[in-house]
Amino acid sequence: MKTTTIKHKATPLKEYREKRNFDVTAEPKGAHSGTKSRSELLYVIQKHQASQLHYDFRLEWRGVLLSWAVPKGPSPDPSVKRLATHVEDHPVEYGGFEGVIPEGEYGGGTVMLWDRGTWTPEVPDVDAALQNGDLKFTLSGKKLRGSWVLVRTKLGYGGSKKPQWLLIKHRDRYVSTEDILTEEPRSVLTRRLLSEIARDEGGDVVKAAKGDPARAAAARR
Repeated sequence: MKTTTIKHKATPLKEYREKRNFDVTAEPKGAHSGTKSRSELLYVIQKHQASQLHYDFRLEWRGVLLSWAVPKGPSPDPSVKRLATHVEDHPVEYGGFEGVIPEGEYGGGTVMLWDRGTWTPEVPDVDAALQNGDLKFTLSGKKLRGSWVLVRTKLGYGGSKKPQWLLIKHRDRYVSTEDILTEEPRSVLTRRLLSEIARDEGGDVVKAAKGDPARAAAARR
């Protein structure tokens, strides 16, 4: 089977920028995309109600946010393995983005900053771990903490041509069987639900509300 690696491109944000019209979307273009990472590495999960609800898992490395789309969202239960599709690198500035991407644009819909913090590699060589498809790391977020792993599976799982990974929680004191997606549905930045972000920023409230847990939406009324 052909091995698929995460390559560090000469222009790592080229694909990201080509997909977006920055005259229309408020998403950051990205002021830099250097090769040297800071001592504290940013970790972000953005809940994104686009054509389908998913969670964008992002780890800062070499001046960009490496990104995976996780359709069912993360789980702190080690027995639950979540499919994660590797997507294009995003600018570090994207880690602060919460708002509405206009309909008709790439990823059109409502974006929530669901979790944010820092991450620490548990491997001596992150680049080698990414190439080998086995990245172990510790999260220090508002919602997710402790030891995790991203493991590459195979190309084309479920008909997708993008590299497929699994996001898995390791066993430690942060393990839980709680449905954290339902119990913690609000933004860590503004404490808003998806529907509230859409309402405040001119998005499609009905579409956004589909990504809010029914109990949280009912409590808002």
